[in-house]
Amino acid sequence: MPASRITGRMDGTPGHPPVSVDFELQGQRMLALKGRPADQPGFTDALSLQIEAESQEEIDRMWEALTADGGAPGRCGWLRDRFGVAWQVVPGRWAELLQQPDPQAAQRVMQAMMRMERIVIAELEAAAAG
Repeated sequence: MPASRITGRMDGTPGHPPVSVDFELQGQRMLALKGRPADQPGFTDALSLQIEAESQEEIDRMWEALTADGGAPGRCGWLRDRFGVAWQVVPGRWAELLQQPDPQAAQRVMQAMMRMERIVIAELEAAAAG
């Protein structure tokens, strides 16, 4: 992500994710805290971030970067990065596709998305079209 970087981290128990990670997204400083007892590794879903990508290439690039080095894919565009932070990478039009006036088309889009890990824009658009 342009103008984005990890600026620091506080490690806790060896072999577990860090207690906190300082980072910048598009130049905005942020802090992610683990938020669980020491005997429960990982971040909670109390912090999750969403990226609206404008192209399939951007979705693919963000997905690869965020799942690299120990990240894990999830369903419906969700993933966890190497620190255990939850992200959802979606197309910029996803709300439009899911909230369109035709409820059957919206349902087809939702069903298509439920089968995906990484979102494929062309498949969502095909589902919307019927």
